[in-house]
This record gives sequence, structure tokens and C-alpha cells, in this order.
Amino acid sequence: MPEYRACLMNDDGSVLRSVQLLCPDDDTAKEYARQLVDGHAIELWRGGIRIGQFMKREI
Repeated sequence: MPEYRACLMNDDGSVLRSVQLLCPDDDTAKEYARQLVDGHAIELWRGGIRIGQFMKREI
């Protein structure tokens, strides 16, 4: 199963922390990453390829 990394981003573009995701495909990984969005933007990576970017919700 492919390995993905969801990176929680600070406002300055640095990575606050990252979460490893094991998902069967990109679409499933994007759904999981969308659920992580809250006070921080999320970048979703598969290896060295960014496959998604999700903007933070204002709280």
C-alpha cells in the first residue's frame, strides 16, 4: 500500500509536524488529509511529489 505524508504547515511555510498515512490510492489519501485541516494548512506528499494542498480553516 502506498505511503503518504500529510504535513501540517505553519503560516511561515515551515512544517509543524507530519503524519504518515497508508492509503490504497491518491484519492483516499486526499480525503484523509482534508480531515486533518483545522488551524493549519496541510500539504500531502507521496514520496517527493506533492499531490495535494489544503488551506486552513479560520477558527
